[in-house]
Amino acid sequence: MNLISVYERPDRHELLYRLLAERDDEVNISHKAMPGFCQHIAFVESKPYEAWYFIVGGDDVYGACYLTKGDEIGIHIFRSHRGHGYGKRAVEALIRDKGPRRYLANISPRNENSAAMFSRLGFTLIQHTYELNEPAPSH
Repeated sequence: MNLISVYERPDRHELLYRLLAERDDEVNISHKAMPGFCQHIAFVESKPYEAWYFIVGGDDVYGACYLTKGDEIGIHIFRSHRGHGYGKRAVEALIRDKGPRRYLANISPRNENSAAMFSRLGFTLIQHTYELNEPAPSH
């Protein structure tokens, strides 16, 4: 298993869009609605992260991981490749590549598998964040 920059692959937009489409609503925290493909391309090409990698083995792409400019790690594995340890190994490889620093992982409280994986990697829970999209009317 290796990490390669998403920008090295000409099929990056299609792969990342497929990966985004696979995200389960209950574990998603980064977007509320699926963007259009052109909007997705613009986001990818804006280079929004410090580092963004595909997780690969041979000719297979298992998923992707990224590191934000705020040292937050994000990871998503294609459903067909879950349960094989690729996520854990990708996070370990990313940390080895980027070196010692404080890393964060923002995880939906409903994503128990991801929370358990990051816990096994030594991450500890430091906060719960609450969101209000539309304030309730005052009485």
